[in-house]
Amino acid sequence: MDNVRHMPRDQADHDGPEQHDAERYVLGGCMHQPKQIPAVRGTLSRTDFALPAHELIWDVLGDLYDKGQPVNPISLRLELEKRKELRRAGGIGYVAQLGDYGGDPMYYAAEVRRRAELRAEAELGRLIVQKATEPDAEPGQAVTFIDDYLKRQAERAAGRSGDPADALLAELLDASSLDNMPTLEPLVGDLLHLDSLARIVGPSGHMKSFVTIDLAGHIGTGMKWHGHYVRQGTVVYLVAEGARGIRKRVRAWEKHYGLKMDNVLFLPRPVQAMSPEWDTLIEAMRRLQPQMIVIDTQARISVGVEENSAKELGVVVERIEELRRATGACVLVIHHTGHVGEHGRGSSSAKGALQSELHVSKKGDNAKNIVVTVKVGKQKDDEEGGDLQFGLKVITLDGEAKPDGRPVTSVVLESLDHRPAELIKGTPEWLVTVLDKAQVPLKWGSPRVIRWCTEYGIQMRKEKVEEAVRIRKRRDSFDEVRDARNDLPPNLPRDLESELPHDQGGSSRETTETPRSHLPPTPGGAPGDVPPRPPSPRPASKAGGGTEGDPETPDDKRPICTICERPMSQDWANRGYDTHLGCDPATGSHPDRPTHPESDSHHGAA
Repeated sequence: MDNVRHMPRDQADHDGPEQHDAERYVLGGCMHQPKQIPAVRGTLSRTDFALPAHELIWDVLGDLYDKGQPVNPISLRLELEKRKELRRAGGIGYVAQLGDYGGDPMYYAAEVRRRAELRAEAELGRLIVQKATEPDAEPGQAVTFIDDYLKRQAERAAGRSGDPADALLAELLDASSLDNMPTLEPLVGDLLHLDSLARIVGPSGHMKSFVTIDLAGHIGTGMKWHGHYVRQGTVVYLVAEGARGIRKRVRAWEKHYGLKMDNVLFLPRPVQAMSPEWDTLIEAMRRLQPQMIVIDTQARISVGVEENSAKELGVVVERIEELRRATGACVLVIHHTGHVGEHGRGSSSAKGALQSELHVSKKGDNAKNIVVTVKVGKQKDDEEGGDLQFGLKVITLDGEAKPDGRPVTSVVLESLDHRPAELIKGTPEWLVTVLDKAQVPLKWGSPRVIRWCTEYGIQMRKEKVEEAVRIRKRRDSFDEVRDARNDLPPNLPRDLESELPHDQGGSSRETTETPRSHLPPTPGGAPGDVPPRPPSPRPASKAGGGTEGDPETPDDKRPICTICERPMSQDWANRGYDTHLGCDPATGSHPDRPTHPESDSHHGAA
């Protein structure tokens, strides 16, 4: 076997199936991220694919995208079946397998392009050797292959026929083709979007990081951000400035909302944008695919860069854009303003690359009166909304204390639009909260509440106490009606619901069955006045006893009147009354003798 030439392992496996994985990652990546197809087209052409099946599949994917149809393994299979080319593309199993290849298609497109150029150069060398070794070969003839090769490369670079202007014209889109362009996907309401570059600017110490941490926590957990839509996903926070204070802020946020700040990852050190490590960061984020990447701050990742130089800062912005393109995430950069004005410090050239810019400022000198304002400074494609204002809530961290024994605290944001107004002491609303906390029975009338307030040293005018009692009773009545409605069957017909008694959740039919304009005049009243309802029949009463009816029931078993606190009839209580018919809610007095029902029917309930 001496005449057998041994082939090195790397040459023997040169055409192995793994050599075409880059092409599979391009096709699979474009199915996962169709919006990358135009960019991939700018990197490679159909002839760059080594396998004919991949060239066919690439053509079909491009046609689906151009028509605005879904680009995924299922639509690809259906289109290949329609063209009767599914077998030439590798069959159902192979097409479905391509869907397992994800990642950044632009990264692998560059690799496919590189290997295509190497194949072209190898083919050029083969042709030169073949031409130069022919029996009738003449010197200089093989050079023509080199000229053809260089011409094809120039045409390839031009994109079409070799004319750069023609290639540029091919990129122009008509109005109907604009619908195929991917639209911005919202991340946080109309403020932040995926696959965009955004910036938060503000003076030093004006709560920029607190606003950003609050955004990160809501995106990670999927909660609405103070009323704004949030798309849940992973957040990566580069804590390039103030890393030691981040823990307190996160713990305070978690305690305030009662849940862990899930899906938020922190890198507690800077990564310089102009260093090789930035490329490592890009690759790591490409694998992780977060929804948002926070850079805190711009200055800390661009050390040594002259920020007043448009040229140098432009290079930093391009490096950040590379991070955005590789991940499709919202890259949010925190930056300081200058000494004067609201503009970001340094060259203004960076602002042109921003999709969104938020200005953060604060007023006040302590947590109780500080107001943090978030103002939309720029929205490239959306209307700039109104300002957002937040207050601060101090949070004490459990189980932590300073060396002198004082508690460890931090603050969280509270939207002033959603924060309940503070109650003023001495108002009826304030008394309602006091009575609720003390669990004072709702059935107590004003005289009894007044005595309770006096006992506990609460000094309030009589009319305010009465108003507080009315507020509690109205609220209780509303809750009863609401509960009654909730107990009704969900499919109850509307006409049957209207037949229910009004106090059991039914709807009043006065306005539909007895309109005022059709009522006859009532004696002593104007035309159209509603006649008064007849009073409820008054049961027999014991003279002077105040215990209407049911004389055989012992007093200690009877319901108590909420005004005079004397026993009353069980039958009377069953009708829904909690006072004697003649009791006066203003004075708390009980009549000495029975009163005619018609004269005091309005005293039936306190």
